[in-house]
Amino acid sequence: MTVSTRKYARKVQGRDVGDDSGNVAESVVTNAGGRLARRELISDDPRMLKEKVEGFLAGSEDVAVFVGGTGVSPDDLTIESLRPYFERELEGFGEVLRETSYDSIGSAAMLTRATAGLSSGKLIVCLPGSPDAVLTGLRNTIGVFERVLAQART
Repeated sequence: MTVSTRKYARKVQGRDVGDDSGNVAESVVTNAGGRLARRELISDDPRMLKEKVEGFLAGSEDVAVFVGGTGVSPDDLTIESLRPYFERELEGFGEVLRETSYDSIGSAAMLTRATAGLSSGKLIVCLPGSPDAVLTGLRNTIGVFERVLAQART
């Protein structure tokens, strides 16, 4: 799920909308041998985010990746909307992303509230919206997703 109120508004208006971050996420997932069940562009609207995460939790997919809405702007509501669904938060996910990002973007890395959590034996990942952050976040962690899911289900 790419989360962007601005891009979603353009999509609703029928305008062409690029999704570089979604393209990066899809590429990393499929190149790692994962299967992409669906891909959507949604608004950073709490009701829409909750609808999407509840649909994910009711479905058969194991991992949901939400890209965008993790910053400090008042409009960035992904974390507040999804965190209540976490039975266990994986704080280390955000810590690793911020540490890795620090090498390339410096102290601006602290502006993301990226995180991940487990719910009903499924993994919910919340990444920043920039293509570089998506690449960094997924490339450095996708290898542990299976292990996280296996431990969550035992």
